[in-house]
Amino acid sequence: MATDPEPEDRARDMRIVGLIGMGHFLSHFYMLCLPPLFLLWRQEFQVSYATLGLAVALMSGTTALLQTPVGFLVDKHGARPFLVGGTLLMALSIAGMAFAPSFWVILPLAILSGVGNSVIHPADYAIMAGSVSKSFMGRAFALHTFTGNVGFALAPVVVGVLVGAAGMGWRSVLLLVGLLGVPVVVLILLQSRILRDQAKPKAGTGEAMSGRELLLSRPMLLFFAFFMLSSMAGAGIQSWLVTVLGKLWGVPALAGAAALTGYTVGATCGTLVGGWLADTMKRGLLQAVIALTIAAMGLLLLPGLVPMPDVLLIGVVFLGGLALGTSRTPRDVMLRDASPPGQIGKVFGFVSAGLPLGNAVTPVPLGFLIDMGYPHLVLPVVAGFLGLSLLCAGGAQGETARRRAAAAPQPAE
Repeated sequence: MATDPEPEDRARDMRIVGLIGMGHFLSHFYMLCLPPLFLLWRQEFQVSYATLGLAVALMSGTTALLQTPVGFLVDKHGARPFLVGGTLLMALSIAGMAFAPSFWVILPLAILSGVGNSVIHPADYAIMAGSVSKSFMGRAFALHTFTGNVGFALAPVVVGVLVGAAGMGWRSVLLLVGLLGVPVVVLILLQSRILRDQAKPKAGTGEAMSGRELLLSRPMLLFFAFFMLSSMAGAGIQSWLVTVLGKLWGVPALAGAAALTGYTVGATCGTLVGGWLADTMKRGLLQAVIALTIAAMGLLLLPGLVPMPDVLLIGVVFLGGLALGTSRTPRDVMLRDASPPGQIGKVFGFVSAGLPLGNAVTPVPLGFLIDMGYPHLVLPVVAGFLGLSLLCAGGAQGETARRRAAAAPQPAE
């Protein structure tokens, strides 16, 4: 079992995670602060719903496409300048939308916000790898994920309250939430001395593979598939759980929404549990991920197999989300351990791009299943995604271990 840092080290670790987490919170908040304004935009700009969706699609697509190139730059030039610049670009792009004379001005600003957002994952993980105590790394990764989830959860609520209850115009709302990023950037700059970049490999001990060869190697492709399949499963639950429960068992929309909320809360809390688990175990992370994912598969399959009272349904789905969320931080630590020194930025930039990709490709095919009269297949397909993700996880871990064993100096005969 790992020993905890000294109190002063723990305080420093929490300051680092707090600074990184604020930027991560903003990146997720900005991704979901636009949809609550769609009805107002449609009325003012007279554009279709499909056109409105371009704002979010362009922001998300730009983020996914640029994460890997940005990861290369982070590894070469250091993470801190990119973190500061990316966070500032995100904030100013959102604030700039407040002055858009037409919807077509919002779209390039959404792209610019996506450019800024693409910096967050490569820079954050590179800084945490270089700054946080090793014995606290799992909890640091967990808190990082947690702040992003909170950003997702609060964005629609905050924007909705400001527009509805507070009576602010949408331009004032975007200006306000955009400019909130400026003090975050200032705080990161003032505290930047505690943010250290990842360690570079010593001269003469660099990796034989280039960055491109590393990302296209079998272990990294398997990690990419592992992350993407996990995301596909989560997207399937989030998109269609309420519909599936209603079609299979006649569960009212309110009870189905409560079950989905239970899943989301469980998954979010699970990330924190997973951080403690990753720091406590150190060894056997793959076995923990396997056990937790199998538990999640069983719990999330159950509501599709048997009807159950609303309270029991919410509890079962909550536990399924908790198990799946708990598996995520050990997964992130496994990837960090598999990353060569000095290349964490590009590795996390590449592999974490599988998360938005998984979110993007899943809802439509599962929706077709429901349209064709097979809602009972949706949850088994979700479980199948999780099962395939475990095969990828085992393959990635095994391949990484074999490569390290082959690269280790052999004892003299």
